[in-house]
Amino acid sequence: MRRPRLLFVATEDWFFASHFLPMLRAARELDYDVAVIARERHHRRIIEGAGAQLIALEAERRSLDPRALFRQVRALKRLIEAYRPDILHCIALKPIALAGLAGKLAGVDRRVYALTGLGFLGASQGFVASAARLAARLWLREAIDGPKVRFLFENPDDALSLGLDPQDAAKVRIVGGAGVDPLILMPLPMPPAPPLKVAIVARMLWSKGVDLAVEAVRLARAEGARVELTIHGAPDPSNPKAIPLETLQGWTRRPGVHWAGATRDVEAVWAAHHLCILPSRGGEGLPRTILEAASCARPVLTTDVPGCRYFIRDGRDGLVVPPDDPAALAKALIMLAGAPSLAERMGASARARLLDGFTERDVMSGVKSLYRGLLAQPGTDVAA
Repeated sequence: MRRPRLLFVATEDWFFASHFLPMLRAARELDYDVAVIARERHHRRIIEGAGAQLIALEAERRSLDPRALFRQVRALKRLIEAYRPDILHCIALKPIALAGLAGKLAGVDRRVYALTGLGFLGASQGFVASAARLAARLWLREAIDGPKVRFLFENPDDALSLGLDPQDAAKVRIVGGAGVDPLILMPLPMPPAPPLKVAIVARMLWSKGVDLAVEAVRLARAEGARVELTIHGAPDPSNPKAIPLETLQGWTRRPGVHWAGATRDVEAVWAAHHLCILPSRGGEGLPRTILEAASCARPVLTTDVPGCRYFIRDGRDGLVVPPDDPAALAKALIMLAGAPSLAERMGASARARLLDGFTERDVMSGVKSLYRGLLAQPGTDVAA
């Protein structure tokens, strides 16, 4: 009886290291051998330090050329066959679509598809987006599904979008995003006010609504509210939906707005700010930035889109406004700027919300249960 083997497939090593180490640690606590296929940049040491082998695979993120996709599937199939996993855990839509097929062709029946949000498919409207959503649904539910395939979601709306019942425990699991450790990100005292200090910590993508936050601050300040916005995040030139560097630099020249670049110290960010803002246009799973802010007892101002509305209860843990509505965001900012004690009460509620099922340990427990259930099925010669 050999130890079970678990193989993750993700896009980038940094993405796996920043969001999915709890799942890796869960597998290691179960005494599984673990490997990660991803494009290698600068996070091999982190992944290997957590107990997994990193198998580097170069692939162009943006390419949809059928020939390039075929080469990726062939390369993935070869790596999967070489590792011989008992469970193949694919993370995010493109790795699911490609590695799911490669795993099926390699004869790996036990596959976990972890949808971390629908990205472009969830954030966009119109005929092209609708057609793409239908194609994705057909591919996931027909071409690469199977009796031993399980779907892992970060919010119930994404399950419904694929025609799955979020309550179907035999097929679907909902976990609290990537989870955060509330013993590391502890409640912090609010900084002095006014002004109301607002921060957004996110990838610099148009879908995150950073431009909406900038415009909302302009509108709120025009009404006399003392509000300041700090933007934390790095531009991503390889992503076609990224905000250009010139735009970010232009925003920081506006009154009350400062682009601070990327940060690795989110605790310091929330120590200096009263409010997390994420005016997402959609496509989210469950944004980690919301969980981190909540862990530090900061309320969240966000939009009525999947993932964000799943965690934030309007009027309790923060405020939820319609997407693409800077005037509604500004109105919320004006209200919070005039009621510091309200922000403090909402922040305490957000922390309590996090502790009720959205911690790193909660995620690890859910994933462990999923893995055990798959390996308990007949047909395996490993020690489950």
